[in-house]
Amino acid sequence: MLPASDRPGKTRHAFPSERLPALRIATLLRAVSLRRAPLLAVALMAAGGCGSSGLLSGQGSAARDSIRIQLDGVQPSESRGELNQKGETVRFKVGYGRNGIACAGSTFEEGWTPLGTFRVNAVLSEDRFLMDSALVKESGKSEAYLRENLFRNMSSIDFKGDGETGEYGLGYISLEPVPATPQPFRFNTYDGTFRWYSFAIHGTNDASRVGQAVTGGCINVDRQVMADLLETVQLGDEVVISSESPCTP
Repeated sequence: MLPASDRPGKTRHAFPSERLPALRIATLLRAVSLRRAPLLAVALMAAGGCGSSGLLSGQGSAARDSIRIQLDGVQPSESRGELNQKGETVRFKVGYGRNGIACAGSTFEEGWTPLGTFRVNAVLSEDRFLMDSALVKESGKSEAYLRENLFRNMSSIDFKGDGETGEYGLGYISLEPVPATPQPFRFNTYDGTFRWYSFAIHGTNDASRVGQAVTGGCINVDRQVMADLLETVQLGDEVVISSESPCTP
């Protein structure tokens, strides 16, 4: 009789110098498989990490601070913002446009605050200046000129004609829609002063206006909130503005 390993239909052991019973072969193969499983799992996880382009493609929304704003069309005083900063959430009150809430993807109009996803394309204050290079070029001015004069010029304008200036408070954080849609924003001269016009989160010279629907369309926040935002916000940061109230197309 042939040995069990040599019988027709049976598997011959791979090692020529040693013949092992089938049960011992199965045990050996199982042990090898178990030893290799963790290595295979590590390899698969590494491959999956490299393939997840959402966080590594340059969008950076999860790696950076993000701002979420929820507008209340019925009770403007209930409108709130949240800054997710280094794992902590800071909540604050906001105000918005006097005409109401516009739907996402709409073209900005005076007095209407649009919903949607936005990215920060400029940060302006007395001591901080960040601006996309494309905007600097569009302005027709040098970056040095803009850094020195733009926010100061904008703050000097008396928009309401009541003798009050500084209506942007401590700072101005400009937002552009994502995806990009045609907007009327531009650099121009207002009452003889070179300035910039865009959709933004900005401060105020009257804290009572925060939490009301009274702005020209921008989001306003109080002095302390703006100070905190100016310390943390960077170009490219994401801002999402939403509402459970009806919006106007």
